[in-house]
Amino acid sequence: MITSIAFTVYPVTDIARSRNFYENVLGMTLSNNFRDEWLEYDVGDSSFAITNMDMGHIPGAKGAVVAFETTDLDSFVTTLKKKSVTFVIEIFSTPVCRMAVIQDPDGNHITIHRRNEN
Repeated sequence: MITSIAFTVYPVTDIARSRNFYENVLGMTLSNNFRDEWLEYDVGDSSFAITNMDMGHIPGAKGAVVAFETTDLDSFVTTLKKKSVTFVIEIFSTPVCRMAVIQDPDGNHITIHRRNEN
């Protein structure tokens, strides 16, 4: 029986450049570092990882996308724009949430998300 998502991982070409992006641009805190080849960031009950280990995945390939929840979407988007983050899709609304899509230095898409309050 599956009980949760253990981790999501994005392949990257330059681990130092990507680490800088995830920590200094997105503000994530490193929770585990395996030989500077696999870096994990705890996010709620799961982990988000970046790696330059050859696992048969292509950095920036179009496929699954991670969505990070934020407490204040508008403020966070403003901060990202000040840091010259590339936006793939500007903020838009759905019946259950608001979100925007950005990309990391390898072109991996990241959704910045905020659920609607009831």
